[in-house]
Amino acid sequence: MAQHSQDDRNAAATARIATRRIRAGEENARRFVSWLRNEALPFWSDRGWDARRGGFHERMFFDGKADDLVMRRTRVQWRQIYVYAHAHELGWTAGLKIALKGLEHMIARAWAPDGAPGFVHVLNPDGSVSAGKRDAYDHAFAILALSWLSRASGDAQVRALLDRVMDFCEEALTDANGFLIEALPPELPRRQNPHMHMLEAMMAALETVNHPDAAARATRYRRMLERSFLDRETGLLVEFFDDDWNVITEEGAAVVEPGHMAEWVWLIRKYEKLLGQKASPLGTHLLGAALRAAEPQTGFLIDEIDTAQQVRRASRRLWPQTELIKAWLAQAETGADRAEEAADTLIGTLLATYLSGPFAGGWYDRYDAAGAIGIDTVPASTLYHIFVAAVEADRVLCA
Repeated sequence: MAQHSQDDRNAAATARIATRRIRAGEENARRFVSWLRNEALPFWSDRGWDARRGGFHERMFFDGKADDLVMRRTRVQWRQIYVYAHAHELGWTAGLKIALKGLEHMIARAWAPDGAPGFVHVLNPDGSVSAGKRDAYDHAFAILALSWLSRASGDAQVRALLDRVMDFCEEALTDANGFLIEALPPELPRRQNPHMHMLEAMMAALETVNHPDAAARATRYRRMLERSFLDRETGLLVEFFDDDWNVITEEGAAVVEPGHMAEWVWLIRKYEKLLGQKASPLGTHLLGAALRAAEPQTGFLIDEIDTAQQVRRASRRLWPQTELIKAWLAQAETGADRAEEAADTLIGTLLATYLSGPFAGGWYDRYDAAGAIGIDTVPASTLYHIFVAAVEADRVLCA
C-alpha cells in the first residue's frame, strides 16, 4: 500500500512537471502571438504601406521610417498580401482591406504591363517596371496569397485570378518533366527553392478553396524532394542545379541551407496531414541534418554549409530560426520527444534577440558570425516567416 501511494505521488509530480512545461511553452507562444498581433501587424499595415504611391514598402530603417529609394520585389508584395489575408481569416487583425489594396496595386502595376501574361519581378518605388521577367518563385507566392485572399474575401474575381495564375504557372513556367522553369526568359541555375514554395502554395490552394488541381500538383512537388533535391551521399538538401538537374558544386561540394531543410520538415508534415499519409522518417532526418548546423550557444541555425559539412556562411538570418520553430512544432504533432520544449526554448530566445528591436513591431534580421547585429534595415519580406511561425505556435502550443 505504501509503495502504491508513493507511485501515485510520483505520477502526480510528473503530471505537475509536464503541466508546468506545457504552460511555459504556452506562455512563450502567447507572448509571440501577442507581439505579432499588437505590434508587428499594425505597424506593417500602417507604416509599411506607401500611402502616396501605393504598394508595400520593401524595407524600413531602424528609426521606423521607410526606405523610399529601394526597388520593390513583387514576391514581397505577395507575402504581405498573404499575411493580412490569413491574419484576417484568423481574426487577428482587420487585414482584408489592406490585402485587397495590395492586390489592386499588383494588378494595376505588375500584371502583364508589356501585354504578356504573368506578374513582373521587380517594380520601381513609383510603381513602374524595373525587371520584367516572370519568376517562378514570385508566382508561388502569388498563389499562396490569392488562395488565402479568396477564402478571406469570398470574392469570385480573386478566385478567378487564382485559377488564371495557376494555369499560367502550369502552362508557361513548367517544363515537360514537371519542374519549374526558373523564369521567363529562362535562366540558370535551377533551384529547389521555387519548388518548395510551390508545394506550400498548392497546399494553401487545397486547404483554403479545395482547388481541384492542387492535390496532384502538391504531390508532384513533394516527390521531387527525394527524387531530385537530396544529395545521394549525404542526404542533405541541395540548392543549385544545372539545366539537366545535375548538382552544381564548388570545390567538390554543393551549397546547403539549413533553414530550407527545416522548412521542408514543416512542409512534409503538413502534406502528410492534408493528404492523410503516415509520418515519414524523412522529416526527422532533415531536422537532424539542419540541427547539425546550429550555433551551439543559442541553438540558432547558421545560414549556409555544404555537402562536405563545411561552414560557408556563419551569419544567422532571422528566417531560418522561424523555420526551425515550425519544424519542431511539426515534429511535436507526431509525438516526437521534447519537440514542444525545443520549440518553446527557441521562441523565447527569438523574442529576446531578433524580435527585441529596433522598434515596436520590427526585428533585427541578421546577426554576423561574431554575434553582432549584421544589418541596418528591417526587410518586410521576413514578416511572412514570422507570421507562419506564430500561427503554428498558437495552433500547437496554445490550442
